[in-house]
Amino acid sequence: VAPGLNEVGVFLPYSPLHHLLLARFDGPLVATSGNVSGEPVLTDNAEASTRLRAVADAFLHHNRPIARPADDSVMRVIAGRARPLRLGRGAAPLELPAPQRFAQPLLAVGGHLKNTIALGWDDRIVISPHIADMGAVRSERIFEQTVRDLQRLYRVEAQMIVCDRHPGYATTQWARRSGLPVMEVLHHHAHAASLAAERDVQKRTLMFTWDGVGLGADGSLWGGEAFVGRPGDWRRVASVRPFRLPGGDRAGRAPWRSAAALCWEAQLNWRRNPADALVEQAWRRGINAPFSSAVGRLFDAIAAIVLDVKETSFEGQAPMQLEACAVLPADSEPLPLTMDEAGVLRIDWTPLLATCLDESIGIAQRAGLAHARLAGSIVEIARRVQRELNVDTVGLTGGVFQNRKLVERAADELRRAGFNVWLQEQTPCNDGGLSYGQLIDAAAALANV
Repeated sequence: VAPGLNEVGVFLPYSPLHHLLLARFDGPLVATSGNVSGEPVLTDNAEASTRLRAVADAFLHHNRPIARPADDSVMRVIAGRARPLRLGRGAAPLELPAPQRFAQPLLAVGGHLKNTIALGWDDRIVISPHIADMGAVRSERIFEQTVRDLQRLYRVEAQMIVCDRHPGYATTQWARRSGLPVMEVLHHHAHAASLAAERDVQKRTLMFTWDGVGLGADGSLWGGEAFVGRPGDWRRVASVRPFRLPGGDRAGRAPWRSAAALCWEAQLNWRRNPADALVEQAWRRGINAPFSSAVGRLFDAIAAIVLDVKETSFEGQAPMQLEACAVLPADSEPLPLTMDEAGVLRIDWTPLLATCLDESIGIAQRAGLAHARLAGSIVEIARRVQRELNVDTVGLTGGVFQNRKLVERAADELRRAGFNVWLQEQTPCNDGGLSYGQLIDAAAALANV
C-alpha cells in the first residue's frame, strides 16, 4: 500500500455509501482518490470512466451531478498535535480572522503545487479547499472555477491579485492576465507570513522556511532559508550553502541528480551514480543547472545516496522514505556554519556526504544522523541570531517540516535552549498555505506604504 514507508493514512466512512460498502465487505478497504495524479478529482461520470479505465475494473456512478471537486483533507500528528497537510472536505473553505483590516478586497492565488486560493476583505480571510497541482488543463480550469465560486459565494469582488514572484507559475501568469492590479510576494516570505498570522503578526520572530524550491529575491532557487522579522518586513539571516541542480526542475523527481551534484561539487565519488556524461558536462558548464539552497533537494540527495532512490513517482517520496527508516542518535553535532559576503549564515552540507557514503554505518543510522545534524543546525542558527538580534521565538514552516522526526528533534532542542517554538495548526506548512501567507504579507506591506 505504501512501499518504503512505515505508516499509512486512514479515514472513517463519511458517506452512507461507504457504510454500505464496508458493512458488506466486513473489513478495511484500501482507497485512493478518483483522479489522475496531481489533478483535481474527477466529477463527471463519463470523464471518470474514460480517464480512469486503465486503473479501475468497474465504476459505481450516482445520478446526482457533482458541482465541484472536493478532495479529502489530510492531517498528520506532529509534536503531539494533528496538523493539516491538505485542507479539503470537511475543513475548507476555512475562514480565519484577519490580523488587520483589509483596505480593499484581495485575492491571493497561491503557488504552483498543492494550490489553494485565499480571499481577504474587511476583517475576514477565507482559504479555498485544495485544488491541485497547476500545469494541467483541468487543474487550471478548476482553479478558475474556484476563483469565481469563492467570490460569488461570499459576494466579494477582489480589487487586487496577490501572487508568487515566479514568472513560470501558472497562477502568476493568470494573475498578470486578470486585468487587475497585481502584487507579488516572495515564495518564502509567504511561508513565513502564514505561520506568523496563526500566532502573532506583530511579534518579531526567527522563521525557518525549508521546502523544495521557490524563487528567491536574488533570482536563485531558495528553499533552506531563515528570516527575522514580521509580515511585510523580513530580513534573510541564514540559508543552506547553495549548489547547482542538474536539469533544474527535473531534479524534483530524480533524486540522483541532487546527489550527483553534491558529490561532484565536493569532488567525491558516488559509485551508484547513474548520470551520463552529458548531464555532468552540462552541470560543469552551468547549462540548465540553476543554483539552489533547497533543503528538500538536500534530503533528496541523501535518500539517493543512502537508500539508492534514483527516480520517484510522487513529490517528496525520497525524503519520506528516508524519514521512515531513520533512527536518530542521542547526540549529534550541528553542521558547520559560515558567513557569506552578504552577511547570511550558510549551513555547510559537505560533512553529511562522508557519513552518508560510509556503507560501514547502517542505513537507519546514516538517515538518522542526517536528520539530527540538520535539526542541530537550526538550533545553532537560533542561538547565534538570538545573541545578535535578541529574538526568542522560532517558527518552523515549509514543506520540509512535514517531517515529524526532524520537527520533533528540532523543537525539543530549541525549547531546551530556551526558545518559544511555533508550528502551524490551522493551515498547511507546505504550499497549500501559500495563498494565506500571500494575503498576510501583502496586506502588511500595503499598510506600510
